Amino acid sequence: MNERPPPFGTSQRIRSRAIWAVAFFAASLPPAAVGFGIAHATEDQVNMATPLALLFWVLGVLFAVWTAVPTLRYWEGLPLGTRWLGALPLLSVSMFLTAALIGAMVM
Repeated sequence: MNERPPPFGTSQRIRSRAIWAVAFFAASLPPAAVGFGIAHATEDQVNMATPLALLFWVLGVLFAVWTAVPTLRYWEGLPLGTRWLGALPLLSVSMFLTAALIGAMVM
């Protein structure tokens, strides 16, 4: 296997991308709660909160993938903390989607 060291600054880029992914995921929660409340509390189904939550969530997924690619590419050369920091945003998204799919199938 090709075990070359990661280029200079790769760990810093992975850390900052992972932080952005988590920030976008966290930013999607308040609009999602507001959009869910508007959809169930009123008859007016037009709101901007739900699309805004979806936009933040999609940006979080893009940053999570952008983080995971160099993390997996240089896995052996990265420090242990950076490895897990780079992998966890995408793992959390995949676990959330798996739970949502299982919940939808059970219902």
